[in-house]
Formats: sequence, C-alpha cells, structure tokens
Amino acid sequence: MTEAFDPDGIEQAVFVVGERHAALDEPWRACRRARLIHVSEGVLTVRTASGRWVVPPARALWIAANTLHSLHATGPVQLYSLYVATDSAADAAPDAAPLPTQTGALIPDALVQALLGAAAVLPLDQPPDEPARRLLQVLLDRVACLPAAPLGLNWPGDPRAQRIAEALSANPAQSLVLEELAAAAGVTARTAARLFAKETGQTFGQWRQQLRLLAALEHLGAGESVTQVALEVGYNDVSSFIAVFRDAFGDTPARYFR
Repeated sequence: MTEAFDPDGIEQAVFVVGERHAALDEPWRACRRARLIHVSEGVLTVRTASGRWVVPPARALWIAANTLHSLHATGPVQLYSLYVATDSAADAAPDAAPLPTQTGALIPDALVQALLGAAAVLPLDQPPDEPARRLLQVLLDRVACLPAAPLGLNWPGDPRAQRIAEALSANPAQSLVLEELAAAAGVTARTAARLFAKETGQTFGQWRQQLRLLAALEHLGAGESVTQVALEVGYNDVSSFIAVFRDAFGDTPARYFR
C-alpha cells in the first residue's frame, strides 16, 4: 500500500487494509468512513484536534467518520485498518450491536485480530462474495463489543491551555509547577486549572500524569529501559513510576510489551 491510498476511492462499504512501515508520518486527513486501526507490531501515535492516543501492540483505535487525524511512528509498525461506512453497516445488520460513535482506544480480542488478518487479503476491486460478507459481518459484530483502553488524552481547545499542553508534550519530564507554566502561557494558574478541568475532564495533575504515561509507552515501545524511560518522563523514583504505570495499564512496564 502506498501513501497515495485513498480509502474514499474504494466502493466497498467495509474493507480491511494491512500496512507495514519502517516509520510513519502520515499527514492530517479525514475520510468519510469510520476507521479502526489495529497495531500488531510497533507503537502508533494518533492525533486529532481534541485528543492524543498512543497505541501499543495488540491495541486499536476507533476513529469516528470524518474525523481529521494524523498518524506517527518513530520505528517499524504494522497496522490493520478496518474502514466502515457506518450507515451501510447498520442497514445491513439492523439487529447487530451498534458500532462506536466516538473516537477512542479499544482492546481487540484474539478473534478480532485473526479476522482483521483474514479480511486484509480480500480483494478491494470487486464486491465481496458471501463468505467474505459473513467474515466482515462477524468482524463488525465483535468490534461493537470491544472494551475501552485507557490510552488517550483529551486535548484542551483554549489557546492558553494549549500552550501549556504543548510545552509539556515537548518535554514531559520538566518539573515546572502549574503557576510557572501558566505564567509562561499568559494566564493565571487558577484560570489554567479551570480550563483543564472544563476542557479535558481531568484536573491538571491527572492530565499531566496521563501525558507522561503515554510518553512512556512511546519510549518503552522503542526499546528503552524502564529506568531510562522513568527519567525521561519526569520520575526520579523508578519504583513510583512502575506503581503508577501498573495502576494505569494493569501491568508493569517490563511486562507490558511482552
């Protein structure tokens, strides 16, 4: 598959495309279909206007239709993208569980992963036959039931809060407190705290911790040691970093990518 691939140029309502990249920097784009991106190898970072997600192996991101998004991976990554014309899917199986309506990370089970691989070899230049249609319908049924994964971060829309968010994103390890960050962004700490709570649904401290954890996933996925990653995202105490990581993701950093 080349960078020129246009999913909106495919007539099929539902299809899967496999991709492998040595690195990836896909520009901002939107398509009329919803898109499920499953990462089978590597770590993928996805941005939208209102959020950031880091997707490690065996996880996926559902992107709502017509959502502007960009993809980035610093190392090798293998993806399977399921494209769905959601109206057509609902019309074809009105009794099926509804597909997600909001962008968010999901945890695919082994069946979904196997179905994605099988669907990726189906031809795109001809309508699916009956076995292919059944395969795709089972895939959609399973996707509708997948649990969410805590791999995202709401991004503030206010320019003042955005300046703080971008500064922290560029250097998650910096130790500046909110008062200092807010002053640099031209806003009071009280206003900044209010903006983060209103626009991200988290306190500033919670938001900052989640940013650091997502940055840690990117570094761990690149093969860096747990100690090195802890320091790079702002933890001087490695034990504290491991405890916070385990609370958030259900496993220690050393075992998460195994």
